[in-house]
Amino acid sequence: MAISFDNALGIHEHALQARVKRAEVLANNLANADTPGYKARDIDFKAMMQKAQDSVSGFNMQTTHSGHMDTSSPGADGELLYRTPNQPSIDGNTVEAQSEQSRFMRNAMDYQASFEFLNSKFSGLKKALKGE
Repeated sequence: MAISFDNALGIHEHALQARVKRAEVLANNLANADTPGYKARDIDFKAMMQKAQDSVSGFNMQTTHSGHMDTSSPGADGELLYRTPNQPSIDGNTVEAQSEQSRFMRNAMDYQASFEFLNSKFSGLKKALKGE
């Protein structure tokens, strides 16, 4: 019987990839905190995970006719969305440094949790292969 890594690893692989992409976006926001007119961006992690779950389960919706409407939520494909600031600055920059740092650290902790879940999945597979 063959081992399917998609079934064995579940959604954790996709979560790890989404966390990496979000870390890049948040780091870019922090790097441009003093750039006039820069608009803070983010990724809709929940929408990305829903799309990944649909693709893993195989029960995703597909348009089969040109008249079908797109019901996917914005940001599901990993596209960047603009963030609405609490206090926009006078120069048009919407990056709030403390909020971005907080989001970045939270994302880093969530990345570590996803990594640990993925690591435990590999440990389980390794034990199964050894017959332990």
